[in-house]
Amino acid sequence: MQKLFFSLRLVTLCLGMGGAAHAQATDYTGPLFDAHLHYNVEAQQPHPIPDVLSRMQRSGVRAIVANSRPNDGTRALAQAGTQTQDAGVTVVPLVRLYRNREDYSSWFQDPTIFEMVLAELARGTAVGPYRGFGEFHLYDSANARGKVAQQLMALADQRGLVVLAHVDDVAIDLLMAATPSAGKTTRLIWAHTGIGGASAERVRSLLAKYPALMGELSYRPGLTCPSAQSGAVLCPEWRALLLEYPDRFLVGSDTWINQRWQYYEAQMQEYRGWLGDLPPSVASKVGWENGARLFGLPLSP
Repeated sequence: MQKLFFSLRLVTLCLGMGGAAHAQATDYTGPLFDAHLHYNVEAQQPHPIPDVLSRMQRSGVRAIVANSRPNDGTRALAQAGTQTQDAGVTVVPLVRLYRNREDYSSWFQDPTIFEMVLAELARGTAVGPYRGFGEFHLYDSANARGKVAQQLMALADQRGLVVLAHVDDVAIDLLMAATPSAGKTTRLIWAHTGIGGASAERVRSLLAKYPALMGELSYRPGLTCPSAQSGAVLCPEWRALLLEYPDRFLVGSDTWINQRWQYYEAQMQEYRGWLGDLPPSVASKVGWENGARLFGLPLSP
């Protein structure tokens, strides 16, 4: 329901803007880094690995941040070996905090979650170590003060792990405060760049405050506006923000339900459309280079 709200809010905000001042000349044609992908248990039968890899290949997706409920899905992608190589897709694995749906609402105070994360980090995958953990949700920002949430944030900072967090702007401050560096070195991908539609100005202030904070743009309310020349372009305030912070944004599919797999290619084509509204150097950063740099992949795949 929350993500449906995002979509409805996006339409409302865009229509209220009356369109955007910029129309892209051409779609972005470079590689894409999908920085928010799930391969959950319910997706694996209707969408086996050859199916999901073919969708990525047709979309020009050359790398993914994989995290799944439970972590078996991530390991399956990481262990696909020649299949991912043939598709030209690099798998960057994260540990998900969820063994089942019940964990969504209690993980932040459940000590067995912390133990599970430590065990998974020690276990690794066929392609090497996990690179971080998430996506996790905090439906109430106050739960960022939970003992396990605080332990995990400190662990991420100490080990240089990447965190993928679905939280509001208040929780960003609370989570960063739990780290030894007070968020100055914490590598956190902010899923959807905020739930509830934090303003572009608020996002700007958090990017300035936390140098390693990255904004992932799936389901982002107010991001795009309708265009007479094309389906959608970036709304003015977001275009300005991406131009101001070209090194701090990422795109992602967020395949949290099976329907998202069915529209995977359409989602990636939508990204290519509004990325074309940016200067080519900025489009390349948001589409590929920022994710590649974050995880040490080649800037020219």
